[in-house]
Amino acid sequence: AVFTEKSIRLLGNNQSTSNVESRSTRTEIKHWIELFFGVKIIAMKSCRLPRKSTRMGSIMGHTMHYRRMIITLQPGYSILLPLIIEKRT
Repeated sequence: AVFTEKSIRLLGNNQSTSNVESRSTRTEIKHWIELFFGVKIIAMKSCRLPRKSTRMGSIMGHTMHYRRMIITLQPGYSILLPLIIEKRT
């Protein structure tokens, strides 16, 4: 899960934000989220975030490429509760 100002604002609209591997397809992501969290997804939006340059001595490299997903859940479902309980223990 991603916790930014925008993602916290979207929680009020029953939307959740997370980073996933860029090679994953939307159908794979939808299947795994529904299976793991036991929720129903209405819509999914995704965007590829830009890579950041890194330097290790004289060698230039890049960070891993990933995709940010904004997932809209059906009313009555929530992903946030299991994440909060997991961090407390």
